[in-house]
Amino acid sequence: MNLLNDSFLKTLRLGKTSYTPAWIMRQAGRYLPEYRDTRKNAGSFMDLCRNTSFATEVTMQPLERYPQLDAAILFSDILTIPDAMGLGLNFLPGEGPTFSNPLIDESSVHKLDIPSMEKLSYVFDAIRSIKDALQNRVPLIGFAGSPWTLATYMVEGKGGSDFLNVKKMAYERDDLMHHILKINAETVSQYLAEQIKAGADAVMIFDSWGGALSHLEYEKLSLNYMKVIIDNLNILGFGDVPKIIFTKGGGQWINQQLKAGSNAIGLDWQTSLKTARELTKDKVALQGNMDPAILLGSDKKIEGTVKSVIDDYGHGEGHIFNLGHGITQFTDPAKVTLMLDVLKEYSKKYH
Repeated sequence: MNLLNDSFLKTLRLGKTSYTPAWIMRQAGRYLPEYRDTRKNAGSFMDLCRNTSFATEVTMQPLERYPQLDAAILFSDILTIPDAMGLGLNFLPGEGPTFSNPLIDESSVHKLDIPSMEKLSYVFDAIRSIKDALQNRVPLIGFAGSPWTLATYMVEGKGGSDFLNVKKMAYERDDLMHHILKINAETVSQYLAEQIKAGADAVMIFDSWGGALSHLEYEKLSLNYMKVIIDNLNILGFGDVPKIIFTKGGGQWINQQLKAGSNAIGLDWQTSLKTARELTKDKVALQGNMDPAILLGSDKKIEGTVKSVIDDYGHGEGHIFNLGHGITQFTDPAKVTLMLDVLKEYSKKYH
């Protein structure tokens, strides 16, 4: 397969490019009017995810609006896995995701098992459809939630919690916690392997809530299980497929993250790219890390911040520009155009 634009994959492999490649977390989403129109037609959020045509359509929308993007990312959700496990996923208006069957006691934890990948076939169908639609234009990123992040939703039964239930389990019954994490790690391994078989060119593990852990627990409860997934994928024959890990709020653990075996480490806006680069010594690519809220600011502020992010990384290869987390729904799409235009032109001087 010869991609028309392979700068994203080249950078993940620390190869030379003529500019800093970019994609945006949640680049398909509510800030785009075309997404909102498709969402109305689809019905619920999960109806949107499960419909191959709609999932393809919304994945392609940001690429049509922003030809400056260097990668597409599968339109799906990290909670497809616990949904396939039978935990009863619902997205309630104004409340976010909830589960009707959370893991609240020992009995429910022991009933947990690796789901058949057939239950997730709609995700793999979407990947095949998106790859056809892309016509080798840019690579496609597949993804999953980290075992710890998935566990937080599975035990708490909802998002945006204070994590007291899942932390209580981790500290009081670590046998139950590790049982959940092991099953999640094996499931994510199989899930990402199937995504790669369907056509994903790179995969990313979103550890959205790893930053909620203490410095004593992060490696044990989060990072080690992401490493298991990477090792599993390599054993399954996908060693050449680039892998990205991203722990939101995890910049203090870069040295530990380096041991996970990923091709890239994602960074939020609280960590300096220069500092991260000094720690990683160019052994991996770095992805990030502009604060998404900057896009709510003035054009001058956006232009200056984009340049500052590029300056922070400095000369040479190995940087993928991204936001430090998902783009907010209140972003004016024109601000994204400005950000990407400034990035493409300004970054050339460093390559």
